[in-house]
Amino acid sequence: MSWTGWLIFFLVLQVVHALGTWKMYVAAGRKAWETFVPVYNAVIFMKILNRPWWYVFLLFLPVVNLIMFIVVWVEALRSFGYNNAKDTILVIVTGGLYLYYINYTQPLNYIEDRSLVPRTNAGEWTSSILFAVVAATIVHTYVMQPFIIPSPSLEKTLLTGDFLFVSKMHYGPRIPMTPVALPMVHDTIPVAHVKSYMESPQIPYTRIPGFSKIKRNDIVVFNWPADTIYGYPSLDGLYHYKPIDKKSNYVKRCVGIAGDTLSIINGKVHIDGLPLELPERAKLQYSYYSETKGRTIDSKVLKEEYDVTDGIQQGYKQGSDVPAAFFSAATQEAATALESTDNILKMQRQIDSAGSWRPNIFPYNSQIANNNDNVAPFLIPKKGMTTAIDYKNVDYYKRIIEVYEGSEMHELNTVAVNGKSVYLNGKPLTTYTFKQNYYWLMGDNRHNSADSRSWGFVPENHVVGKPVFVWMSMDWSSGLPSFRFDRMFTTVNGDGQPTSYLWVLIVGILGYIGYKKFGKKKTKK
Repeated sequence: MSWTGWLIFFLVLQVVHALGTWKMYVAAGRKAWETFVPVYNAVIFMKILNRPWWYVFLLFLPVVNLIMFIVVWVEALRSFGYNNAKDTILVIVTGGLYLYYINYTQPLNYIEDRSLVPRTNAGEWTSSILFAVVAATIVHTYVMQPFIIPSPSLEKTLLTGDFLFVSKMHYGPRIPMTPVALPMVHDTIPVAHVKSYMESPQIPYTRIPGFSKIKRNDIVVFNWPADTIYGYPSLDGLYHYKPIDKKSNYVKRCVGIAGDTLSIINGKVHIDGLPLELPERAKLQYSYYSETKGRTIDSKVLKEEYDVTDGIQQGYKQGSDVPAAFFSAATQEAATALESTDNILKMQRQIDSAGSWRPNIFPYNSQIANNNDNVAPFLIPKKGMTTAIDYKNVDYYKRIIEVYEGSEMHELNTVAVNGKSVYLNGKPLTTYTFKQNYYWLMGDNRHNSADSRSWGFVPENHVVGKPVFVWMSMDWSSGLPSFRFDRMFTTVNGDGQPTSYLWVLIVGILGYIGYKKFGKKKTKK
């Protein structure tokens, strides 16, 4: 729904509210006309309900407002003496329309300076739970969201089993585009395994300004662009439509920002022709092949002495009886250390040679012939940038034009190539001006990561936030879970090696306990 559509809907909602409550305003000593003035009527209604004026802001926060509407309906009934369970149930079940029945057919005896303290324990519990949910929803949606690392694509920088807090404030909180959804769940209701949202209506993409922009090497949480029926080639047809903010959450490192010209040469990312300098704590991993002297390589020793935790395959060199091993992921430091052992003859990094084409690598064009380790230079689009479009480069920008900058659900653009001519919706396309910024994100585990090499650019409207610290970390590799205490309360981004601030939390907890125990005694004396 466009902003014009939302404005019309808002005005209609104002009329519905006014017609259903104007007698309540009059009974509370206000003027009937105040009921019909948008926003101002909400401020006056909060006064009638004996609630603070800033509650009005909560009525306009998507997702949060679904809870606040229920709170306001119930509070309106209680302000005029309708406190029983029947009234509460009816106003909720009817979506607030029960207020019409009260407004036009029942006596309206306004209770001025109504006590806000619930009369029963059940009421007190209900009130506490409601406002706890409201507060948690505000924090989860607009400030900070918990997130768990589900896959090894960022090993050894972030580990599978790391629990993160993701800041929405750094890049700016994104207003939920799917306003009718259950709070604090993503796309699926746990246990029930059904959708947690309604696909329509949709709010146009809007982001509240943050206090930083996405920089190269930032680790970023985003909605997976391919999590939709319009996925990249190997996924087409496997996924139903999902609104942008309900697509799966992924986390990768941003190696290219809007306006960069990016290339990959033998596994090394280059920006504008220069190698990308990674922060010290970034630990790139690649696949390695080695011939061995026949002895079995102990996985426990690999983990404890060389920090190689991904599984290895041991067997024989193809077509011979020479013992060999394949390491799916290891850092250069680990590979060098392993090569110095007696059991391993030589660690040879596996690499796709330049010119060898992998059809599942963006932009899926054999003439460009990209692969995991070698990608030809290309431009990452920037908002407002105009670039020439021809049959040679259109595959880089086709999905942007067709999907990301149209309506994914209803009004897809169509880009077609006929000979050496390119057409957009049947009309010649020679240049295109981009409507938003785009980014290129990759996993540090370079040979074990589904990232921009597979699906292409990540649009700015898919960005969720920036991970700020690991608050808990669990190791499941041995079957039984164990805590990684050295990773708890460590920062995610930044220079230098991660440092745990768990001691700060422990000191804080002990200080609070001491204050509660000894401070109270002192107060009593």
